[in-house]
Amino acid sequence: MLRLSDVTYLVRDHDEAIAFFVEALGFVLREDETSSSGRRRVVVGPADGGTGLVLARTDAADAVGRQAGGKVAFFLETDDFAEQHARMTAAGVLFREEPRHEEYGTVAVFEDLYGMPWDLIQPPKQG
Repeated sequence: MLRLSDVTYLVRDHDEAIAFFVEALGFVLREDETSSSGRRRVVVGPADGGTGLVLARTDAADAVGRQAGGKVAFFLETDDFAEQHARMTAAGVLFREEPRHEEYGTVAVFEDLYGMPWDLIQPPKQG
């Protein structure tokens, strides 16, 4: 069996990115270690497991927030859209649109701290 454990996510600053992902999105800080060479490894992700984001600091300012060329690259799935939408909005997350109902679920596009679009989505109930 194969699993995608972590993906690299480019950031300007580790601490501002940690604050956004933990406070605004509700992720947990899974790892924050600095090696003897000074390289800092930071991983955040959903509390219940799944794929994590390795927050990789870069000086390439034009790459931050454009990792998917302006397209949605990350799909944050929830089982309670209304609760997560309200919590994220209260935390200052900017939603580009009102929630909409599609055949694949309830969805709304939001921006991360660098303006990159994400989907918040609740798939339809099965059964």
